[in-house]
Formats: sequence, structure tokens, C-alpha cells
Amino acid sequence: MKVAILDFGAQYTKVIDRRVRELRIESEILPSKAKARLLKQYSAIILSGGPSSVYEKDAPKYDKKLFQLGIPILGICYGMQLMNHACGGSVKPTTVKEYGETIISTQQSMLFDGLSAQEQVLMSHGDSVVELAPNFRTIATSGKLVAAIENTEKKMYGVQFHPEVDLTTNGKKILRNFLLSICGLQPTFTLHKRVDETIKQIQQDVGERSVMVLVSGGVDSAVTAALLLKALPKEQIVALHVNHGFLRKNESSLVCKALSHLGLNISVIDAEEEFLNALSNIAEPEAKRNIIGDLFMRIVDREIKNLNLPKDTMLAQGTLRPDLIESASALVSGKANKIKTHHNDSKLVQLKRKKRLVIEPNKDLHKDEVREVGRMLGLPREIVEREPFPGPGLAVRIICTEKAETNGTAQVQKQVHEIAIKYGFKSAVLPIRSVGVQGDHRSYGYVVALSGKGHFGTLKQAAQEIPRVVHQVNRVIYVFERELNGHMTVIPTGLHKNNIELLREADDIVHKKLRKYNVRASQVPVVLVPVSLRNGYTIAIRPFITNDFMTGRAARFGTEIPIACLKEIVQDVSSIEGIDTVAYDLTSKPPATTEWE
Repeated sequence: MKVAILDFGAQYTKVIDRRVRELRIESEILPSKAKARLLKQYSAIILSGGPSSVYEKDAPKYDKKLFQLGIPILGICYGMQLMNHACGGSVKPTTVKEYGETIISTQQSMLFDGLSAQEQVLMSHGDSVVELAPNFRTIATSGKLVAAIENTEKKMYGVQFHPEVDLTTNGKKILRNFLLSICGLQPTFTLHKRVDETIKQIQQDVGERSVMVLVSGGVDSAVTAALLLKALPKEQIVALHVNHGFLRKNESSLVCKALSHLGLNISVIDAEEEFLNALSNIAEPEAKRNIIGDLFMRIVDREIKNLNLPKDTMLAQGTLRPDLIESASALVSGKANKIKTHHNDSKLVQLKRKKRLVIEPNKDLHKDEVREVGRMLGLPREIVEREPFPGPGLAVRIICTEKAETNGTAQVQKQVHEIAIKYGFKSAVLPIRSVGVQGDHRSYGYVVALSGKGHFGTLKQAAQEIPRVVHQVNRVIYVFERELNGHMTVIPTGLHKNNIELLREADDIVHKKLRKYNVRASQVPVVLVPVSLRNGYTIAIRPFITNDFMTGRAARFGTEIPIACLKEIVQDVSSIEGIDTVAYDLTSKPPATTEWE
């Protein structure tokens, strides 16, 4: 009993796969054009979302016999639109586009069994169902928009939102209702089975070759190393830690100490000057990520040569599923839009993959699953629970710019002001951009700053509404202890030692305070923003709550983060020479990515 997931290019296709397997149902991702004769062998079919429009000539291809198989089908976002369109309904672009958390109204349906009349879901769409296909009925709405449909006779169900993500509060219940109640599947699949399969796959792929594993000290690379040690003789494995100069305070020595218990022989390479030289005068985020990823590969090749290892030595890295999804890697989808290139999916990494010289045991897993595997393998808590830190490190947390981005900001500011004033806040569109994801597409939008007195709930409402209405914006921050008064200048900023040390010091203060108050956040990026509201840089902190890093939300201050903790952070960070403002990132993912770049 297996589920087929047809991939139409969604950022979340592998999250659907992961959710299905969490319910202990085996699943397999297939291309959208999989033939109906192949799909007959599956017990259920799920159609993923995607960035295309069903009425476009270049929409993803699919077998039109799909909807005649008599197999239960669940369409998600684009998948629902395709189902309705293929069965005789109408889908069109509408003036209302929904990106972010939304409250829907549900009606009685087996799909929503056990749910409330009002449910929070994640919407991410520009097109909408405007006319139902024959024999379908609406079972949920978002205002005047159709949010879910069903044809019970044919066991076809569609949801405009994404039940697979954490931001849909009861999404897992919806998937359980579909798979267990509607389809009648039995839960028999386990994570232990996947780990056993991974170990066998490592042995098969590596054989007797040597493997160099890149270790950062995080759970991803540590689990990769532990899996290699389970699968292979220790003599085949060489561990490499590269200090690229963008690590946190004392990070390199802490990494080696944390990994020493694995019994690996770790080589440490100091490449700070090499990375700084390569990134001199580079401001564009994608360029930074690609340069960093490629330079890692050149250092790996050089170290393989220095250690007299064979030319066919394999590279092992802790790549996760979200890394490949956001990079639009062919390993996960042939249709997805690129959100941002991860350093472990740069061009030189891709070349090594083509030569079958890369092994990535975690590539089908998300962060919380990797942590669970780490526990199964007996890794210590300090590694398993360690806060994620991006491979490029502080290099992607320093927003580099040469001049202000002001094209079109006047109209954006007018729209933002009308929303912010409703909630009692002053607002400003910062003259910089950050990376986001809207409707399965990459966005490179403006950052909006809010100021004024207000509790987290009101701020969160404003932060949700602004990007939902003003699509040129994908991130909203709240400025502590400052009133936005129109004074705002951009500081020309590049990757230089002084800036790196400035951010490193601020990052160290923030994380010491969070530890002092025992704050539990999934990740807390600390970002150097090249905008001065008075006389220095702005530091943005992003306490982020998530399980899988595909979606997530800002931590609630006042509850999840004590106000006293934030006051100490603001006081101590603001006292650093060169910094004058501290801000709090309020934005969920989507529309903002976890990192700013």
C-alpha cells in the first residue's frame, strides 16, 4: 500500500512525502507526467502545488487519464486547481492573492473530520477556482475564495492551502483523514527502516573507496559522519573542518571538541584569507553563496591531493531536503523555482554529483528527522540539539550593498503606511531587499520597519497583512526603542573584517542572553542591516520557530522570549560601537525565508 505524489514543482513536494511517511505510510515522488498505467499500482495519489498556472500553454504535463483511474486523489494548491480544471471547472487569476497564514471556514466533510469551523492554514497562491467542476462542491472558503472542494463519489478532494506545512495548524489531521479514513491505508512504515536502507545505500555507493566528510559541528554533518561510521570501516573515512572566517565566536575550537567523541580523525583548515579575497566587493546574495560553495569544493580537492588520497575519493556532506528544494536541485524536482542556492548545491558540487563523487545520506530528511536519527545513533545532546548555522556563516548575515534601493518605494510606502496606521504603528520601507518565497516563486522584496508601542499579537497581525497586500514586501521588522522619523541612510557595506567582527560580537551577545533566559528557538539568525536610523548599523534578530525549516514563524516575545531578555539584548547590542538600532524580524516563512539572503 503506497502513495504516489505527483510533483508539479512545489517548494513543499518533499514535505508532503515527509508528512505521509510520518503517518507511517510509504510514499514515492513521481514526475507530474507519470503514466496512468504506472499510477494504477498505487493506493492513493497526491497532486503537489507548483508555481505554474493550469491554463498556461507551458503548464506541467500530466496524463489526462489520471482522473479516470478510480483511485482516491488529493490535490494541494496547484493540484486542486488542476483537478478542478481537468474535470470541467474554471481557474483564473483574481485580484485577491493570498500569501501567508489565513483563517478559513470549513464545512462538514470526511476530509475535515475532527477539525473546527475555523482553521488556520498556509495559503500561497495567485490563481483561484472561480467555477466548480460538475459534481464537486465547496467544503471550505477563505472570504469569498474557494479554499477546498470534494467529489465524494470519485473520492477526489482538493485544498487550496498547504496541509503539509506546520503553519497549517491541523494539516496533519487532514492528511490522516485522507490517507487512513478516506483511502483506508494501514500505517506500517518506520524511520528505522529508512535508516537501515540509508546504511545499505552508503555501502553500495561507496564500496571500498575513501570518503572525505565535511564537518561543521552541526547535527547534519555529525549525523552524516555517524552514518558513515555505521556503514564503513573507520579507515575509509577522513573528516575535514574548514574555518572560512565567517564562524561564530570561538566556533572552530568548539566544533572539534564536540565531534571528538565520534573517534574521527579531523583535519582543520584555516582558510579565512582565501574566502575574504574571493568575496571582496561581492554584494549579490546568489553570487556570495555560489562562490562560497565552489571554494569549499576547491579546498576539498586540494586536501584530497595533500593527503595523497585516491582521485575517486568521495565527498560526504550533510545536505538536507530543504537545501535542495530551495536550490531547485534536479535531485528533488524538475519544475521548482529556485529560491536561493545553498552552498552545498553550487556548480562544482553539481559537477561532482554528475561524476558520482558525492554522498548525501540526509538528502531525503528534514531537520527534525535528522535530529531523531542522531538520537537513534547515540549522538550526544549538545550535537543533536545544536542550533543550525548556515554553511556560509556570517557571510550571508551581512547584507552587502553599495547604494540605496529606492525604485518604486514611494508607492509601496503609501500602501504600507495605510496598513500600519490601522494598527497604530509608524512605518518605513527600508532601501534594501531580502530573499523570500511567494506562491512557490523566489521573491527579492523590500523590508518594512515598524515602530511604536504595541504587543506581539498586534505587531504580528500587521506583519502578516503587509506582505499579503503589498507583494513587493516580503519581510517586516519591529524597531526597538526607536521612533521612525524619516531619517534613514544606507551604509555602503561589503564583507570586511571589521564588519564581520561587529556582527560576530552582536551574535555572541544575543546567544548568551538567550541561553541565560533558557529561550528555546529553532534558529536565531542575527543580521547586520546596512541601514542607519540614527548613527550606525541596525542589527536584526530573527528568533524562528519551526520543525522542518520549510515553513515557520517568529517566536512570540513576551511569552516564548521574555521581555527582560530582549531589553538586555537591546541594551548590550546597542552599546557596541558602530551599532545604533536593534530590530526584531516578525515575518513567517513564507513570505520570508529563514535567512535574509
